[in-house]
Order: sequence, then C-alpha cells, then structure tokens
Amino acid sequence: MALFEYFPNYIWNLSVAIAMESGGKIGEIVDMCQPIKDAADSGADAGTPQFMKQWAAMGDKLLELAAEDEAKGRNFSASNKLERASLYLITAERMQGHGHPGRKETFAKAREAFDRSTKLGQLNRERVEIPLETGTMPALWTRAPGDGPKPAVVFCNGLDSNKELLYWTGLPEELARRGISTLCVDQPGSGEALRLQGLPVDPHSESWASKAVDWLEQQPNVAADKIGMTGISLGGHFAPRAVAYEPRFASGAVWGANHNWREVQDKRMEREGENPVPHYWAHVHWAFGAEGQEDFLEKSTDMNLNGHMDRIKVPFLVTHGANDRQISPGYADDLYDQLVNSPRREKVIFTAREGGVEHVGADNIAYGLDLLSDWFAETLGGNTGAA
Repeated sequence: MALFEYFPNYIWNLSVAIAMESGGKIGEIVDMCQPIKDAADSGADAGTPQFMKQWAAMGDKLLELAAEDEAKGRNFSASNKLERASLYLITAERMQGHGHPGRKETFAKAREAFDRSTKLGQLNRERVEIPLETGTMPALWTRAPGDGPKPAVVFCNGLDSNKELLYWTGLPEELARRGISTLCVDQPGSGEALRLQGLPVDPHSESWASKAVDWLEQQPNVAADKIGMTGISLGGHFAPRAVAYEPRFASGAVWGANHNWREVQDKRMEREGENPVPHYWAHVHWAFGAEGQEDFLEKSTDMNLNGHMDRIKVPFLVTHGANDRQISPGYADDLYDQLVNSPRREKVIFTAREGGVEHVGADNIAYGLDLLSDWFAETLGGNTGAA
C-alpha cells in the first residue's frame, strides 16, 4: 500500500491523497492536477497559486452545477456537489501561504458550501460554537441515533486540518453507526478558530478540551461518564495531553502518535522528515501567534508528552503508519511505553499488509477508521455489530 504520487513532491501528493480519501472523485482530481503537473517541478511552495487556481475553479463549477440541481428541486444531488465543492475549495485554501491573495475568500466560499450542503442534504451534523476563555471553538456535532443518553467522542484537528476534514474522515458516521456521537472541533490554532478569530495554538490542550466536555455534559442526549477523545496528526499530541489532564475523559486514542512535536521541529530545521503543508515555517508561526522562529520555538517548548502520560488512567489506543514520512513510528512506541497506568493500552502499527502506512492513513484511511470506531465502541459502551 502506498501513497498516490502524481506530483514530484510529497506535500502536493499528500493534499491530493487527503482529498481522495475525503470523498473527492478521481476524474475531477485528474482534471485539476493535469494542468499543474509542470508547476510542481518548481517546488512545493512556488507552484501553490496555480494549484489554488485549478482546484478553486473545479469548486466553482460544482457550485454552479449544484445550483442547477437545486433549481429543479433536486436537493440531495445539489448537496453531493456542494460537498465536493467545499472539499476542493478547502484543499485549495490549505495549500496557500498565510495572507496569500484570495485565501480568505476561498475559505469563506468553502464554509458556505459546506453549510448549504448540510441543509439541502439533511445531513446528520450541526454547527455549534463552544465558549472558550477567549472567543469560541467552532464545532460540528453528529448525533448517534435513538433516544436516551449516548457516549460521545471529541475529535480534534492536527496542525493544518479543520473540522470539515475531520467530518470527511468518516469517523462521525461510523461512530454514529455504533451508537456514539461525535464533536469535531476547530480548536485554537486550527480551522475557523485560527482563520476567523486569530486564536493561536494552546500547547496545554486540556484548557480547550475541558470546555468541550463542559458543553457535552450540558447535552441531554450525552452520557457524561462515557466521553472519549481522539485527534489526527498533531491531534495525536493534543488528545493524550487532554486525556492526561482532564479526568472526565473515559477513553482515548491517537490517529498518528505525535509524542514529542517540539523535537520534530528540530529535525525539520535539519531537513529531516517531510513537511505537511507548503510554506511550513510561515504556517507554524501564524498558528502559534509567533513573531518569528525564535518566538515559535519558545512557544512550542511544551509540545512534548514525556513525563505526562503516567497520568492517563483510562483505556488508550495508539495507532501509527509504519512508513509515516512526517512523524517517526518511534513516537508511537514512546507513547505506548509511557501509558503505564492505563488499564487497557493497545498499540497498532499499520503495515503494508493492510495499508494506512503513510501519515494518518493518507494512503488508505479505511483501517484507522475501522479500528478507532471499534475501539470507542468497546471502551465507551457502543455497538460493534456483534451478534
């Protein structure tokens, strides 16, 4: 199992793979990528304006086609097209440097398409705002079917994802199928919290994760003693930290271990490992609200889980891809080895036998999706489909 590698650089291929795994159609993706194949030769950063132009154009075409469907009363079909339009626009926006012309407008258009798709498609997701000490944490709430209080999982972003991409992993749908609700959050430093409110990364993730638990406890359809936490990519750092310091979490998991992210920055300065997005250093400075490299390194000092994981006293699952080119699988070993007080700890390294070997399963998200869904069903009291 390997990443779909259309371009000569990892960062562009990663974006394409994420879009494919998030519901993009291969024919549309080929149509967007063919005209910019030469632009990729000039490097991951240099060609991103052309990338945005092609992907945003496909998004705009789908918006037009969706409007035609809607005019005929074909709302479900319109929703399907709006969903892909939003995905392609988000992919286009995500590849740009901070402050790039058109980035803000593209993000706004993507959000509007997503919200319209929710309404027309009658989809099981609701946009909510969770109060923080400063500002709010925008989130998507997907409810498990049936009456009575249900378990719930808080699902957080990595460095450069957003709640819509979290939803498109399929985890909210799979958890709902198992009787568990999901709260996908744009925590500080990601998604809308960063782009629209300017809220920077908080290395002490329990501060915002606790606010998510506060919100969940107020929902009549949530079993307050059955709340889990997971995160993808850099969320594989935030989730363990939050579970360690927020005792109300009953289970945890990481979709990609990110045990010592501060150390990863030292390696990236030495050009070890791949970057997740173009314009990488400008992005992390923006996400952390840093004035420059020295300020960023100081602000990210606490992004290291060593010495904290013995606080976790609930079941915890560690997953990682064997061929992750961004974050070493060795960090999964570190995290697992330090979960000494977890009553049930598991570590799964995805190999070529099943797939999901790249960073957070960008080559094949299916295996991580199944495993995390079943893990929370087993540890929070959901349904795995067993007879």
